[in-house]
Amino acid sequence: MSQPATIFAISDLAREFGITPRTIRFWEDQGILAPEREGSKRIFTRRDRARLKMALRGKRLGLSLAEIKDLIGMYNSTEDETPQLVKCLSVMSKRREALEQQREDIEAVLAEIGQFEALCREELLRRRNVQDQNS
Repeated sequence: MSQPATIFAISDLAREFGITPRTIRFWEDQGILAPEREGSKRIFTRRDRARLKMALRGKRLGLSLAEIKDLIGMYNSTEDETPQLVKCLSVMSKRREALEQQREDIEAVLAEIGQFEALCREELLRRRNVQDQNS
């Protein structure tokens, strides 16, 4: 069985994660990734790959760039992952609360739209009935 690659080109990561090299360069510009350089060529390590994976997951979960950077940055600070896990749970809890509030807001707006649609249908029906009576 072959050993997984320990270094990656930007095209390798782009293909693996289904993103563009531009997206990877964005995460590099934000300080999430720090590839080594061979001339103008970027050389990414497994650490960079893991950080990119975490950043993309954070983005999918709707975390802010600051939250993503904070969480990823914590993994450099210590061998004990307990603080990272506690912080992650806190961030996820806040995100869950925000999403639940959004869901409540969406449900309220949908109910209001439903009421307005019903009023519009009633008015159209009333106008048709008036029109039929005048014909």
